[in-house]
Amino acid sequence: MLKNIRLITVLLLVLSVTTLLNGCGLLFSNELIVNRYADALLTKNNELQFRFRINSEILAGQQLYKVKVTIHDDKLAEAIGKREIVYGEEQVQNGEYLEVEGKGEKYIFMDPLPLNVDLHIHELKNMIEKNNAVSIEVFNNQEVFGRTYLTNFSSEL
Repeated sequence: MLKNIRLITVLLLVLSVTTLLNGCGLLFSNELIVNRYADALLTKNNELQFRFRINSEILAGQQLYKVKVTIHDDKLAEAIGKREIVYGEEQVQNGEYLEVEGKGEKYIFMDPLPLNVDLHIHELKNMIEKNNAVSIEVFNNQEVFGRTYLTNFSSEL
């Protein structure tokens, strides 16, 4: 009887440790664009800001890259007034790129874009979270390193 209790205890302990380690693995993501930190924020001034993290470790061996946000929803593109936004547009026009700096993840907060058309918060939320209205792409002139849809929305209102 005591042997069975020890066996069950050891199995439960192994199961608990395995579950804990798998959960901790979520903190150290292999994703290039870390989805749980990628979102669109509606500011108090009725502006939309795109925020996300780039995992620089995955770009190992690459020194330069660009980030492009593409608006796939026609109504949202009309409200923003743009279909594509490239992070660091001034740098891109001058032929410069963003640099991969060090290890870990780099936060990118794009400048807020004023909405030319008022959209209801729930409508924006549905567009972004359910209808794949916005995608993010990390690339250079030779290749695309990663692409994902933005699926998180938050609001300051």
